[in-house]
Formats: sequence, C-alpha cells, structure tokens
Amino acid sequence: MTTVKAAHNRHENRIRIRRGPLEKREARAGLMFVLPWIIGAAVFLIYPLGMSLWYSLNNIRLTSEGMKFTFVAQGNFTQILLSDPDFLPDLVDYLINTLVSVPVIVVFALMIALMLNEKIRGKSFFRLIFFLPVIIVSGPILNSLTEQNASTISIVDAQAVTGAIAAFLPEIIARPVSELFSNMVTILWYSGVPILIFLSSLQKIDRSQYEAAYVDGASGWERFWKITLPSVKPMILLNCVYTVVFVSSNDQNQLIGLIKSSMFSGTSEKGYGYASAMAWVYSFVVLLLVGLFALLFMARKDKYEREAKKLDRAAKRERRQVIRIQRRQARHAKKYHRPTVR
Repeated sequence: MTTVKAAHNRHENRIRIRRGPLEKREARAGLMFVLPWIIGAAVFLIYPLGMSLWYSLNNIRLTSEGMKFTFVAQGNFTQILLSDPDFLPDLVDYLINTLVSVPVIVVFALMIALMLNEKIRGKSFFRLIFFLPVIIVSGPILNSLTEQNASTISIVDAQAVTGAIAAFLPEIIARPVSELFSNMVTILWYSGVPILIFLSSLQKIDRSQYEAAYVDGASGWERFWKITLPSVKPMILLNCVYTVVFVSSNDQNQLIGLIKSSMFSGTSEKGYGYASAMAWVYSFVVLLLVGLFALLFMARKDKYEREAKKLDRAAKRERRQVIRIQRRQARHAKKYHRPTVR
C-alpha cells in the first residue's frame, strides 16, 4: 500500500500544467509589444555600451585609413585617476554639488506640489509657469542664458550670502552652498518634472485619511508627517534618481565638457579611448550616487510582511522535506518489500 501511494505521489509530481491556447496567444501578444523595446535596447544601449567599453581599453587614433586601435588594457583608467590634473578635482566638485543640489531641488518641488495641490485659483496657470522652463530652457537656450548671467542672482546679493555662509560653515561645505545660491535660478528650473511627479502622487491620496485624522485631532503638521510624506516617499526616490541623472547629463556639467574636449583632443594620449574611459568612471560614480539615494529612500518591508514571507518559506521547506521523505520511503519499500513469486 505504501509503495502504491509513493508511486502515485511521484506521478503527481511529474505532472506539468500545460498552457492553453489563450495563454499562449496572450504570451505571444505580450512578446510582440515588448519586442520593439528589446530591439531598441540591444541596438541603442547594449551594443553602444559594449563598444564604449572596448574603446576605453584602447588608444584610438584617427588616420586616413580609419580608426587605429592600440590595446592598452587599464592604461587609460590609470592615466585618468593618477595623471589627469582636471578630472579628479572636477569629479569631487560634481559629487559635492550634486549632494547639495539634489535635496534642494526635491524639497522645493515637494513644497510647490503641496501648494499646487490645494484649492487655489489659477492652478493650471501656475502649473504651466513651473513646467514651462522644462520645455523652453534646454540645450543651446540654457547655454545662452547662462552666458548672459540670466540664470544667476545679482552679484551683490550673491557675495553677501557667500560671506555669511563662509562665516558659519567650513569651506568644503560653504563653497558648494554658495555656488548653489549663485545658480539658484538654474537649480529651480530643474524642478518642473519633479513637481508634476509629486503632484500626481498627492492627487492619488485618499482624502478620507485626512478627514479621519482631522476628526481625531491631528494637526496639519502631524497629517503631513503621518499621511502625506509616507504616501509620496516612493516618488521622493524617483525624483532623486531623475534629478541625479538630469544634473549629471546636463550640458552645464563641467565633466561633460571635459569628456567632450578629451574626445576631440588632438594629443596622442587622449582621444576616443581616453574619453570613453572617463565616461565609464563618471558613470560608475553616478551609479554610486543613485545607489546612495536608493539606500536612503527605498521603502522598507513591513514587519508583518517579513514574518509572512518567513513563514511561507518555512512551509515550502517543510513540503520539500515531506516529498523527500516520501521518495525515500518509496525506494526502501521497493527494495525490501518485493512481492513473492508463488
């Protein structure tokens, strides 16, 4: 009896649920929808990344016969990190400025989104005002405005604020904060998309939560910390990542200009390979910044959810153990309880 039951269990374990025609058709339709993205990622992302990595390991010269590759392994990276007089200082300035400017942009965007989410007249007009720089001020227009000092505060006010900041903060912090104040207009131009993201998140919050908190006697500050901020916390991470990427790829970034100048340099040490190595080092630093903000704002799993998953894993281990025991019993039963021949 035990042998028959074990054999039946083994037969059930071998049974695989086959997908029906409808599921197969849905799978093919889903693949067709995803296929353009897969092709685009392979052609415009994976292949250029692979070519850029290969370029970074070579010294490339442009000749009349085409591009001439000389394999130098990690030579470009060693020269960038140990010999280049401009890259590391600009990289440190980029890190400090980004760590200072990203929180300012995100906090400003959240404040404006909170105000635009209230019942005020001309709400659509104010939304247009804050998002208009995203459409207009980009590329050559932003460069032209920057050259004309249209993106900075007057020099008198900037010097006064810089002196006040330097009197209370150490130089390593006072300098990026002063630069942030000097370029405050440009920084605020970057907040258009984060404002829209925060605004869409705020509009999805159930108003009954605020009403229940108000009835329970919660103040506006408590409602913000207990309802609004936890609800928009995923959007804070999204806006931090977006702002880091936007600031890092902006033409106003000194490192972008340095990589471009190295790419078109006529010297024997620099060129496409050297610029590709700089771009890889720069990308690695950007990924570290994104990881830092993800570590700070990524949602933690609920305690009860963790306990439920732990119990689920324990149940799966127990089921696997039962299956192993049943198989072992079946093998022993087959070995020692063979039917006798009459």
